[in-house]
Formats: sequence, structure tokens, C-alpha cells
Amino acid sequence: MAATATTGTGITALSAREIAARVRRGELHPIEVARASLERIRELDAELSAFTAVREREALHEAEQTAGRADLDTLPLAGVPVAVKENMDVAGLPTLHGSRATSRAAAAADDELVRRLRTAGCTVIGKTAMPELALWPFTEGYGFGTRNPIDPSRTCGGSSGGSAVAVATGMAALATATDGGGSIRIPAACCGIVGIKTTPGVVPLPGGAPEHWYGLSVAGSLARDVHDAALMLDVLSGQSVYRDVRPAARGLRIAVSTRHPVAGAPVTADVKDAVRRVGEALGAAGHEIAAVNPPYSVLPQSFLRCFLAGAAEDADTMQLDVDALEPRTRGQVRQGRWLRAHGYARPARSYGDSIRLLRWISRFDAVVTPVLAYAPPKIGRWSRGGWLRTGLGVSRWMGFCPPWNLAGCPSISLPVARDADGLPVAVQIVGPPNTEQRLISIAAMLEEFAGVRS
Repeated sequence: MAATATTGTGITALSAREIAARVRRGELHPIEVARASLERIRELDAELSAFTAVREREALHEAEQTAGRADLDTLPLAGVPVAVKENMDVAGLPTLHGSRATSRAAAAADDELVRRLRTAGCTVIGKTAMPELALWPFTEGYGFGTRNPIDPSRTCGGSSGGSAVAVATGMAALATATDGGGSIRIPAACCGIVGIKTTPGVVPLPGGAPEHWYGLSVAGSLARDVHDAALMLDVLSGQSVYRDVRPAARGLRIAVSTRHPVAGAPVTADVKDAVRRVGEALGAAGHEIAAVNPPYSVLPQSFLRCFLAGAAEDADTMQLDVDALEPRTRGQVRQGRWLRAHGYARPARSYGDSIRLLRWISRFDAVVTPVLAYAPPKIGRWSRGGWLRTGLGVSRWMGFCPPWNLAGCPSISLPVARDADGLPVAVQIVGPPNTEQRLISIAAMLEEFAGVRS
């Protein structure tokens, strides 16, 4: 299939910062911006399937209201089109969680994250596709598959796949996302955009939950560049500390590793070369580079216990009919219920695997690894098989991500190269807990470094 143009043209190619600045100055009307976004959706989404709901009439009404706000000239996201992942409430729309088993009743009120975005001046353009209960790193399910905008025959990643596609194509300037094992970083890497996975507690979880998947899950931002992602993170976290991106201090101690967490799993030469070039760029910028490997667990039992028990907890909390779930999900829920019933589910940070990673990373200011071991595979590659077979398969592709959920470490997925097929290659920049500002500074420097990002 032919590649689909990304980022858009005109208004839809602008950064969120530029849109907001022009709206604040009166050079753009929020309705102009909303119409451009909606037109881009009409142009592309029949093929890509990023959206499950488009709020055309409501978005135009919201844009008109934004234009009349007395505080328009202070709004950080004035008129910016934002897409919302399907696991967050948007008033007037159902919260489907990618499943046929969930309620079709419309949410009565916005999620707190959506409320914060609206307060900042954005226009909620629609809701985006995800796999059932956010369980997989591909965005496919009964009767649909969300496609990679660079090569629509390939996966866009998941679980925040629809959000990543919306941003990469200019259908939205920003999008919300969640990450319990890579669900922000994986689609960001597949689609060539920036994704920030936060430290637990920096951004509220959807629904105001105190924790999700036993501490694995966080919410974060998807954007086309680091500065936009940082601005969105400020809005989501209710702060104003991340948007002021400053150069990283020289002399940081940065580990660089391409060893796969799954023993024996291969990493392509393109990916290894991208990580190597990033390490060289950081060294040239005055940082101390150490070629050392994190102490990954031989078997990811700790992560799997949290992941499976979390799936069961979700199904039970939402009172889902398990027989109405996809067969693979049913297996996960049943296994997770067994783990919960027999006392094998406990908080992620209590496991020895997590403690070892946290002790190790405390020796460094940041760690650079791949996000994915190889290019996004074809749509449908994992369409058959039970949860265990699928999990073993996907772990060889995206296994660099889950260990850092287990440890509760922030990380950024940053596109730095293209492979021979024109597909993006991304690196993951990881830091100790609560080092988002440092990681943003490093990523911003790399984004601007000549010869790193193409």
C-alpha cells in the first residue's frame, strides 16, 4: 500500500505551540483550526481508522466558545485540536476501552485530564482507537485495525495507537495516552512522533484511580516534537515546569545499551546504529557515556503478574461479561483472577526485579536504549493465538519497554532516524523516578542535533 502523507499541510502542520500563539495573537480563529483538523480526519481516517468518534459539531461549538474567552491571551493550548484516548471520559461519549463488552452509556462528565486540557483552551476533536482494555502493543480488534500512516500495511503500535496516528498525520496536534508496558512509547516509535511516559503520580490516572495494573500504568503525552510534548505534560500534570525546556547540564552520566531484555532476541542493525549515533552525539555534547546493560530479569514474571492481575481487576471493576470479551482477553482475565485469588498479585515496586533496576539506574542520570527491536510488523501478525503465545511474540519486538514500568521510571520515545524502508527508528531515554525535566532537556538537544534525526 502507498504511504500516507504525515503531519499535514497549512494549519495541520503547525506545532501546538504555534497554533496557540497565533490564536492568542488573533492571527488564527479557533474555528479555522478545528475545521482544518476535521477536514484532515475526513481525508485520511477512512483508511487509517485512528478515531472511534469525531466530535464535529461539538468541536466547532467549543472552538467558538474558546474564541470568546476573556482569558484567551493566556491560554497555553488556545484552539489546539486534541485527540483523547478511548479509555478517558469525554462528556457525551461512551468510554469503550476498545471493547464490545463495555457500556455504551455516554459519560456524564469529562475526565480530570480532559477537563485540564479544556481549561488550557484546547478543542477536543474526538476519541481514538485502542486494543481491548489497552492490553496489546498493536491497535487491532474485532473488525478493525488502526494503520501506520507511514506504511498502512503495518501496525501503528499500541495501545495508544489511534492517538499516535492522529498526531502523526496532523488530524490532531496533541493526544492523550496511557502506558502500562509501553503503550505511549511503542506507538510513538512506530509513527515517528514523541511520547513521554511519566513517573507514577506526576499525571493523574484516568478516572482518578490511585493506581492501575498494580502500579504499572501512567498517563502522558503524544506530540510531534519534544517542546509540544513538554507543554502538554505541564497541562496534564497541573504544573508549569516542563515547558521551559533548557539545555541539559554538561557532564551527565548516561548509560547506553542495545542488549535485549529477552534473552536471545535479536535487535536489527538499523536500531543498534541509531542508539550508537545517539550515544556519540551525547558524548560530543560533553556527557559521560557508559556502555553498560541494565540488570533485566531473565523471566518477566513480576511484570506479567501485575499485567494479568490488572486485566482481571479492570474486568471486575467495570463488571464486564467475560464471555463478551475477545478470546485472548478472556484468557488473560481468567489467569489474572487466579493470580489475585492465590495472593500472587502485589504492587510493582515491591518486586526484586523492580528494586534491582531502581538501584542500578540511580547510578546514572539517564539510560538510552531502543524502544523497539525491529520495524513495525504487518497488520494482523498477531491476530491469532492465545495470550501467552501472543505475549511471547510481542515481547521480542517491544520488550525494552515493560521493565521501566515495573520500576516506575519516566522515559521518552524519540524518533532519531529512518530505516531503508523509510520507517522511523526511535530511542528510549530513561531516567530515575521524577527526572522528567532532565529527560526532556536531553531529548530536546538530540532533536536539534544535526545528523541524529532525519
